Amino acid sequence: MKRAYRNWVLGLLAGVLVLLAACAAVVYMVDPCLYYRVPDKWHPVFFSERYQAAGLAKNIPADTVVMGTSMAANYRASEVAETFGTTAVRVTIPDGYLSEFDKAMSVLFRSQTPERVLFGLDLNILVRDESGVTTAMPDYLYNENPLDDIKYLLNKDTLYYSGYVLMVNGWGGGETLDEGFTWDQGIWWNHATALANYNRPEPVPETVPADAYLQHVDENLAVVEGWLRAHPDTEFDLFLPPYSILFWDKTARLGETDAMFAALERTCEVLLPYENVKLYGFLMDREIVENLDQYCDYVHHSGDVCGQVLAKVAAGEDRLTEENYRETLANWQTFVVDYDYEKFWEESFWIAWNAQHPIT
Repeated sequence: MKRAYRNWVLGLLAGVLVLLAACAAVVYMVDPCLYYRVPDKWHPVFFSERYQAAGLAKNIPADTVVMGTSMAANYRASEVAETFGTTAVRVTIPDGYLSEFDKAMSVLFRSQTPERVLFGLDLNILVRDESGVTTAMPDYLYNENPLDDIKYLLNKDTLYYSGYVLMVNGWGGGETLDEGFTWDQGIWWNHATALANYNRPEPVPETVPADAYLQHVDENLAVVEGWLRAHPDTEFDLFLPPYSILFWDKTARLGETDAMFAALERTCEVLLPYENVKLYGFLMDREIVENLDQYCDYVHHSGDVCGQVLAKVAAGEDRLTEENYRETLANWQTFVVDYDYEKFWEESFWIAWNAQHPIT
């Protein structure tokens, strides 16, 4: 009886081990998170930036790396490569926190040393703290502990994603690296869409103090400074993404104008002294931000704007320097404070209305 029980237990354990080994083998072979390699026998299936950013950073050699939030998602690697005459890869984390980008940056530089990192330094991200960070970005994909590979190989989520990858490719699906995580196709970029997706706030009675966000800004900039000091041979082209004029309308109505400009000034003060930094102020490019036909809400712009930004970076346009940033910020603050938002709102409304109700 005891021998039969022991044989049953041993058989059960052997069965469990076989199942675990099979699970690990499937995950390793398919590698849905691109953790070990980029597949050459099927197209990748892009399902989660936070799961797959580490693999993209680690396994795609590139001289130029584009990194940022959803504001950077439509910078196609092929266009980046053509603009700068280099190889390129894009690594994005939607609504990412600086601590999350720090993990991706660590993986990147453990694997390679790019010549250039083109990083979208969102103002909305700069002025917030880390209280909203979740566990959605798995540590086992980003740390240096090889034993944590077990958490990847023996994981119900990655096993599920492995099956999903095989199923999608069986249907002839999958995406190229160039199109993975882009989202600009099928969007109607114009006044009507931008206004429809902008929830215009009611004006607040009190102004937010100018130093309201500086502690958060300093904490976030400290993360960026860590990259600059650790990798002096890499050029960091940091750019302030061009939010639309609706962003400045929202900022004014919430009484945050002074606080936002204080954050921008602190950013320039901290980052510009570094020799391996170039900082671009596309947030203050009037040609882009006033044209709502290039937006789908108050901040997100079209792929066409991505092309404009890349061209301007290559040409050195809209660059902020220690010599010009104070005057540039002062001029832009005067512009947005004096801006007739009500007139713009009314004109934009009628432009949008006419676009939806053309005269026949």
